[in-house]
Amino acid sequence: MNHHQLEKDIEHLEHVISHLSAEDRIPLSYWRNRIDSVSGAVRVPAQASRLKRLNAALSALEARQKA
Repeated sequence: MNHHQLEKDIEHLEHVISHLSAEDRIPLSYWRNRIDSVSGAVRVPAQASRLKRLNAALSALEARQKA
């Protein structure tokens, strides 16, 4: 995955995750898989940091869904 595509994917995930709820019609597992797939391609520390924040936000949603 090239740098520009990776940046677009991260930006998209940042937008979606910030508007996501546990009751959304797309399951949280889909977004977990998307984050995991992008995480494997990250090579820049700033991008890794952004994905860490996304991961934490999604983990919080997953925990609320289980409660």
